[in-house]
Amino acid sequence: MGRWVTDQPLNLSELLAETEDSGSGALVVFVGTVRDRNDGKPVEAVTYEAHVPLAERTLQELEQEVLQRFDVRTCRIQHRVGTLQLGEPSVAIVVRTAHRAEAFEAARYAIDELKKRAPIWKEERYASGESRYLEGVPLQFTRDVSKNKKTIAALKAFRRGRRLDGLSLRRRTEEGRS
Repeated sequence: MGRWVTDQPLNLSELLAETEDSGSGALVVFVGTVRDRNDGKPVEAVTYEAHVPLAERTLQELEQEVLQRFDVRTCRIQHRVGTLQLGEPSVAIVVRTAHRAEAFEAARYAIDELKKRAPIWKEERYASGESRYLEGVPLQFTRDVSKNKKTIAALKAFRRGRRLDGLSLRRRTEEGRS
């Protein structure tokens, strides 16, 4: 695991310390947590899976994009993988900037783009014993990513439901996204 994707509980105190900035007058923190119901079904737990190298790169690029696109001084994004219980944080976004409007806008942009771009999938486990991968947004990539031969090979294997580099990649129709 790495800086952006972890299998350990998210540590908001560390993220806040890492982004500390006395020049910022606004701090917005978004934390997504596992909820107890979805589509009328009682949820017991959620398992998040990721293509970690690609997810790491995507979240790193998204942080840089937020810094450039908005008047933001610092931005940190971290997503957890593994099986999480009700109430556990799955994603954290910390944005610091001079003014609140930009901080709120940047944090919302970051979570919305994470859901569109990051290869992170969400499997809900229900009280009935059933589970299912949630449908998500088809992945979108920048030109830089589409030129990377290793990334293209991973995505092609993923679409065919094959294994690549020891990772079990599920067919697109079975997956969901966080």
